[in-house]
Amino acid sequence: MNPRKPAKPRLSKAKSSAAAAPPGLRERKRQQTRERLTRAAMVLFLERGFEATTLDDIAAAADISRRSFFHYFASKEDVVFALHEEITAALIAAVAARPRDESMLAAAENAISAMARQLEPGEAIAMARLKRDNPALQARDQAKYERLERALADALAKRAGHKAEKQQARLVAMIATGAMRVGADLWTADGAREKPEALVKRIFAAIRAIFD
Repeated sequence: MNPRKPAKPRLSKAKSSAAAAPPGLRERKRQQTRERLTRAAMVLFLERGFEATTLDDIAAAADISRRSFFHYFASKEDVVFALHEEITAALIAAVAARPRDESMLAAAENAISAMARQLEPGEAIAMARLKRDNPALQARDQAKYERLERALADALAKRAGHKAEKQQARLVAMIATGAMRVGADLWTADGAREKPEALVKRIFAAIRAIFD
């Protein structure tokens, strides 16, 4: 187990136009270079292994200097988790865009299912195994779920719009994040034979059955 925005405070007409303007050429080039770096690193990690791939290898594959690499990432580990950060941001946006009449748990499930449909199975499995086989990446992988849980709880609470529901949002975020961890483990162990969205549906059905 590769994106919608919550309502923002009203801005002045000038500020609103500026905020809505597309990113400038410089920012687009920076984003393109970051994406090129990420993709080049992933190819090398999967071909050679994480430890055997050097920063010089990644920079050369992305056609930039070693010095320029550090304008985008602080370490090789950061590159591995760059895609996860994008997925987290997309998931939070998907939660915010769910219909208001959905329960928190249903909103979380449907947002996760939408993200699961965008996974490329071969790449996802390869990356899961890469992180599993490297102790340093394993530690970062566990920490990412803690950050995801906090971000998901905030998104669910903002969507509800009631301070009294913050506790419920935290509980649902904990359950949903746990479902993602269990689902990712099962999916990887099974060789990604089941469709990700089907697995999401099955796991959330099992969660609901616990409380029946």
